[in-house]
Amino acid sequence: MTAGVGVPICIQCGTGSNPCRCKVVGPTLGFLAFAAAAVVEWPIGALVYCFRHMKGRRIMAHPATVIYPSVTNAIPI
Repeated sequence: MTAGVGVPICIQCGTGSNPCRCKVVGPTLGFLAFAAAAVVEWPIGALVYCFRHMKGRRIMAHPATVIYPSVTNAIPI
């Protein structure tokens, strides 16, 4: 048996941005953008947190508060 590594697929239902009321592409690309930004920003934020706590928290929260919502909302499907 081998374990396959798949592409993460995110589904958001109950949205009013398209007739189907479900989004797949936007949340999936949003998650991938979130993960890419987090790989870069979390270590930097952790280093900054050692000296300036609030600034470090803002840097580490940036992927979740800015990147993911902006990418997800930009794509209506």
